[in-house]
Amino acid sequence: MRIGLLGLGTVGAGTYRVLARNQSLIQARAGRQIVITQVAVRDLARAAAIAGTDVALTTDPFSVVTDPDIDVVVEVIGGTTLAKALVLRAIEHGKHVVTANKALLAEHGSEIFAAAEARGVAVAYEGAVAVSIPIIKALRESLVANHIEWLAGIINGTSNFILTEMRSKGLSFDAALADAQRLGYAEADPSFDVDGIDAAHKLCLLAANAFGSTLQFQQIDIQGITELQVADMAYAEQLGYRIKLLGIAKRSDAGLELRVHPALVPVEHLMASVEGSMNAVMVKSDAAGITLHYGAGAGSEETASAVIADLVDLARTFGADAHQRVPHLAFQSQALHALPVLPMTELVGSYYLRFDLAEGDGDGVVAHALEQLVQTGVEVQSHALLLHHQDRARRAFTILTRPTRLAKLMQAVNRLQQLPHELGAPTVLRVEQLT
Repeated sequence: MRIGLLGLGTVGAGTYRVLARNQSLIQARAGRQIVITQVAVRDLARAAAIAGTDVALTTDPFSVVTDPDIDVVVEVIGGTTLAKALVLRAIEHGKHVVTANKALLAEHGSEIFAAAEARGVAVAYEGAVAVSIPIIKALRESLVANHIEWLAGIINGTSNFILTEMRSKGLSFDAALADAQRLGYAEADPSFDVDGIDAAHKLCLLAANAFGSTLQFQQIDIQGITELQVADMAYAEQLGYRIKLLGIAKRSDAGLELRVHPALVPVEHLMASVEGSMNAVMVKSDAAGITLHYGAGAGSEETASAVIADLVDLARTFGADAHQRVPHLAFQSQALHALPVLPMTELVGSYYLRFDLAEGDGDGVVAHALEQLVQTGVEVQSHALLLHHQDRARRAFTILTRPTRLAKLMQAVNRLQQLPHELGAPTVLRVEQLT
């Protein structure tokens, strides 16, 4: 099976190395030899240093995707403009496609998958979500007998690394981000990661495979971690929780919940122990129950492992009728449908609120605030006055609510901010039990 590789950067170079290093092992498992014969790159000299003279190098990627001798195109250049044009051209020319590009598929997957189905070729993308964790395969194959109720994941390694640094070292967000950039976990422009967009791209693909919904990236409610303060990491710990950026997809009779946001997770929960740049995805289904999938969320050879797994799957079904392959989004295309996505304000959940108290504020302010919450219909599970984690002369007033609709909670917060003893805008974070 002859491969045209688009890009020889971090993922492309890793794919080239692993395929070369484990060639005989991969062939024994695939039933045929998988060989990279052409590579499209920007820098020919750098590419030659990696690939040597064993493959043909070119700066024209369109010559690769249209070459009649290429069987499969591997796209690892990233982005959604050139990558989309190349993938669609490859499909037009009858090539199977393997990609690790979650943004491309979340935003343009419907068009790409439709074109592939019409042409009778496959688009595989295990490397696009949680890298070394075979979660796409689990949803499309291993859990195929199950009605999936919900899934929740730590699916952005950069954000998880930053939150781990904030909690374990007491660093501010800016200091933890600088550490992540210095160590190569974060890009110079980290916005896709820290604003939750990368996690939302992955959640879009996970939800479609779990529930048979069409790709609905634009419907995901997204909140990043840039506004989190180290104080909340410390207070959460005192209350028995850790803060994680979660991607959550849940199905009910009313529709879908699709959301990315930081949340408090009980410290004894397995998800709370996912540290550094690691990823984890938890799936709850009716027959299998709760399963937890854990592994590296980034890395050159970690991503290469997923890319090559897709190539082996294609090698095993090479020449088979298109209807015998696993569907692109787990369900046959005619069974996919757009499920209604519920607005965040209408969702019911428990919440953490933190108010910083002015010097001199105390029990009277707390009692008045609790009274206002009760009058608005928000039930309080617990509340505490906690010493400021750095300035012992100051205190914070924290509240954990019982399940309530977010719209009602925000109505209560607005009332609290109009009290005579004015409370500033609180930090509001969802609490997730994940059971």
